[in-house]
Amino acid sequence: MTLVATREALAATEPGRAAPFFRRRPDAVASPQVPEDMDAPLLSVRGVSLEYRTLERVVRATHRVDFDVYAADRFVLLGPSGCGKSTLLKAVAGFHRPVEGEIRLGGVPVREPGPDRIVVFQEFDQLPPWKTVAQNVAFPLRAAGIVGRREAEARARHYIDKVGLSRFADSYPHQLSGGMKQRVAIARALATQPKMLLMDEPFAALDALTRRKMQEELLALWDEVRFTLLFVTHSIEEALVVGNRVALLSPHPGRVRSEVNSHDFDLTSIGSRDFQAAVQRLHDRLFDTDPALATAGAR
Repeated sequence: MTLVATREALAATEPGRAAPFFRRRPDAVASPQVPEDMDAPLLSVRGVSLEYRTLERVVRATHRVDFDVYAADRFVLLGPSGCGKSTLLKAVAGFHRPVEGEIRLGGVPVREPGPDRIVVFQEFDQLPPWKTVAQNVAFPLRAAGIVGRREAEARARHYIDKVGLSRFADSYPHQLSGGMKQRVAIARALATQPKMLLMDEPFAALDALTRRKMQEELLALWDEVRFTLLFVTHSIEEALVVGNRVALLSPHPGRVRSEVNSHDFDLTSIGSRDFQAAVQRLHDRLFDTDPALATAGAR
């Protein structure tokens, strides 16, 4: 799979020399070192701590998280349940304010939701059932006043074709399978041409075969459109094949333990000795005991 030059710069220090599998974070608060000749990151997350309130207490979901996402990256947040990865995604989307730290998109602080970030969730029933596939995809364009009616319809048809659903453009959601509904949601998101597509475990509820097919289609679509992707999953295998960079989050509260260059793997790698060894290394790293990463989870 071809990757843009800036991504290759992360994976090699010189031609022919692979970067280490792990890029360890010796200091969870320190910012990652980015070569001066690289483009500025599209998304910059610096020292971000996120909290939420229960009836009994305030719970810290993430603690001083740092990472950068560059244009055309497929960046994955990987971690166990409760590590704050979905909360981080919502913060990037503008739905959750950090209690400390800052999130910047294109150099501008993120303070609220905006059309430059579109979220695709794992729920299938996120499409108005009274609208056809084409109407569902075109609706956000019209509602936000991005384009006029004719251009909205043309753009909707274009992206419906990109996700392989042209034959179903005039169908209604109840006539589609779960995987097809997810493709409609992706087409609707891409039609707005956001700076970043945010996906929160979008394939988690699918059966294994449909999940594999959706991963294939997502990667094929990325190869053609080259959108910037921030993807949340708790599946190590999915992280390695969907992402070209993977941030490993520690158990609650989430911190970035390591960053992994996963550009060597794709869907054809599954089952190979190298791929299985990589899965085991990530598993060991995710769940190892590191006293330096332990912090109070509530207060």
